[in-house]
Amino acid sequence: MAAQIDKVISELRDMILSGELAPGERVVELQFSARLGVSRTPLRIAMTELEKEGLLERLPSRGFRVRAFTVDEIGDAVDVRGVLEGMAVRLLAERGVSPEVLARLTETVDAGRQLLAPAVRDPNAVVNARAWGSINQQFHEILCEAAGNRALLSALEHNNKTPLAGPAALTLPSTPSTVETPYVLRAQADHEDLLRAITRREAVRAESLMREHAYRSRENKRVMLDSIKTERHSMALSASAAESLAPEQSPLAKPLADQ
Repeated sequence: MAAQIDKVISELRDMILSGELAPGERVVELQFSARLGVSRTPLRIAMTELEKEGLLERLPSRGFRVRAFTVDEIGDAVDVRGVLEGMAVRLLAERGVSPEVLARLTETVDAGRQLLAPAVRDPNAVVNARAWGSINQQFHEILCEAAGNRALLSALEHNNKTPLAGPAALTLPSTPSTVETPYVLRAQADHEDLLRAITRREAVRAESLMREHAYRSRENKRVMLDSIKTERHSMALSASAAESLAPEQSPLAKPLADQ
């Protein structure tokens, strides 16, 4: 069931990000369960997850519709997140990190390193997008919660309601390729640098690293969104071409009674 839910989430996300599903378009359970070839239960779970990412919004009359957003709005919100998270890591570095928080951060960074080890050895290795997304979310949440600033957390929560702005939001396509590998490897390196700066109580450096990390995230999202749109467009063109080139039934292939 979990694998099926992940597949539905990825497929719906690609359809939204590519523009295949237009802003304001309703996602009707019966229609999309048939379209995606799944039952309504995994579809409901998938739509709830995409609501958390800000890609869908729940309707008062039940059901969901696609939220309207632009690439610039996403970029602006990621910039704001960089400022807020930069403040969080600066506070954490200034105050000093507790052994418990340090252990949790180290565990998360180690998990990322282990996940990406095949990609380090082989540039053609494909990254497990869902697993990386979970690790990335944990790392950012631990940092922000450990800063101990409620106003900052409230501002982050509001800002991250913008589609794809939060660390939990993924822009990796449903069928990841080697195109995404350098982005994820760099993000992992940023996490390791941030952990070192915080441990050494280098507050200014930690803040600068986090803001640069957010900047790269913004630019990577732009590239990946373009990539997803291009891929879906190519798939649609290929399907259309295949249909138009399908050979018409030859008269020789007709039943004798029809000739």
